[in-house]
Amino acid sequence: MSGIYIHIPFCKQACNYCDFHFSTSLNNKASLVSSIIKELDYRINYLPDKKIETIYFGGGTPSLLSEKETHLILEKIYKLYDVSSSAEITLECNPDDLSATKLEELRSLHINRLSIGLQSFDEEELKWMNRAHTASESEASVKRAQDKGFENITIDLIYGSKFSNLSNWKTTLNKAIDLDIKHISSYNLTVEEKTKLGHDVTKKKELVIDDEKSAELFIEMVERLQKNNFIHYEISNFGKEHFFSKHNSNYWKGRYYLGLGPSAHSFDGESRQWNVANNNSYIEKLSANDTSYFEKEILTENNRFNEYILTSLRTIWGINIDYLNTHFNADFISTFKKEVIAFIKDETIILKDNAYILTNKGKLLADKIASDLFV
Repeated sequence: MSGIYIHIPFCKQACNYCDFHFSTSLNNKASLVSSIIKELDYRINYLPDKKIETIYFGGGTPSLLSEKETHLILEKIYKLYDVSSSAEITLECNPDDLSATKLEELRSLHINRLSIGLQSFDEEELKWMNRAHTASESEASVKRAQDKGFENITIDLIYGSKFSNLSNWKTTLNKAIDLDIKHISSYNLTVEEKTKLGHDVTKKKELVIDDEKSAELFIEMVERLQKNNFIHYEISNFGKEHFFSKHNSNYWKGRYYLGLGPSAHSFDGESRQWNVANNNSYIEKLSANDTSYFEKEILTENNRFNEYILTSLRTIWGINIDYLNTHFNADFISTFKKEVIAFIKDETIILKDNAYILTNKGKLLADKIASDLFV
């Protein structure tokens, strides 16, 4: 089975750290929804089969869509594809959008998983991030969603800003645990060049904490969440049993997916393609039946091997030896097995259940280890 990702590129305001594609103008929202529906028709033969296991509305802020707009996209997907009766249907949302009425609308649309972008429980930090919600709205939105019957809820948290220290990070994690949610995605703040934060750091107007302090916060998070029945199943993701993200897990496992909307990526096993990261251009090209709204890359075996190493090493499933043997040539595998010995010796990787898996020590160096294992 495959997945469908829909990128909704609208936000109320720009967060100072975010470099995802979005617009703060909602003027062409209706036109963009129509274009996504048209793209669904164009891409009907992209996936090898029509069976869909996951649907994911990402962004941007998909909770800015009206009930009708979300319904139109889902209606088209269900018309064109065989969507599993147990499909995971996720919608990313901001706390300030989740009124009781909005939550009832999402339930009526059969959205069964909410990804709530809390980011922080600290009022000062939220203002510094330029988030549209308050700390009290963070907690209240989760509780409202639970009261409306949403059990499968994940929240996003960010650590590593100038506000971060071990004491307030413990407080944040405890608040998240007390909310009794089933999944947490938590990311170390990265400074992206084309963001306000990136500009301010370059101009020395802002500081971020160093790698050593970030590592301390990461270790605290891993230990605290694991003690509270969260499984650390991917570097940045923690889920209770039966509540891993199916959609994102399929990315890491190399499953196929169709990406719709501006800047969305797709993967069919043989190639990757990505849509133009410009709302007006995307809308104009689809309106004119111009299919040059995307770029495409045919993946070499080298590309596929390195991508498998990068994504699988981040997970609890690790680099599976049987998968290597059935999908890649013997020279790649031989080189990999020689290189991985050094990481086993320094205890950053272990061989367990026929797979190479990162240790907690190795998780702090995941990207560097993966790049060293590339061919």
